[in-house]
Amino acid sequence: MTFNDAAVDSLFARAESVAMATGTFRRVNTHEPKAAPGSGLSCAIWIQSIDPLPGASGLDSTTGYVVLNARVYGNAFQKPEDELDPRVTKAGSVLISAYSADFTLGGTVRNIDLLGSFGERLSARAGYVTIDSTVYRHVTVSIPCIVNDCWTQEA
Repeated sequence: MTFNDAAVDSLFARAESVAMATGTFRRVNTHEPKAAPGSGLSCAIWIQSIDPLPGASGLDSTTGYVVLNARVYGNAFQKPEDELDPRVTKAGSVLISAYSADFTLGGTVRNIDLLGSFGERLSARAGYVTIDSTVYRHVTVSIPCIVNDCWTQEA
């Protein structure tokens, strides 16, 4: 597989499909939102990095290390306040479970680097972000994907 338009589209479509299939989110987008995501839990998926992966590459093609972010958003001022962190934590854990269960993303990648064999591991970090003057509590799941034969090597 080369990392062409179709491969990139498949990667994003499958990552979105896995998140949607959890039934946890009101909406799942394949872009980082510029407008407030709205009420309820939302998920947004976007590219974080693309790198060659020397340890998994061959002599005629280069394997890629493609990291996606899947961010869970919940309004930071929802009531009751004590439910917010457990809610976004559970949603982040649901995503980790879903991506672990479908660690080839339906065959679109060699595998998700679940335990960090080549660098990052499937993991989540929490924080706050302001979008459209609304503060959101978020959990961002890092999804490091190993993609075989991204680029052809030629002399």
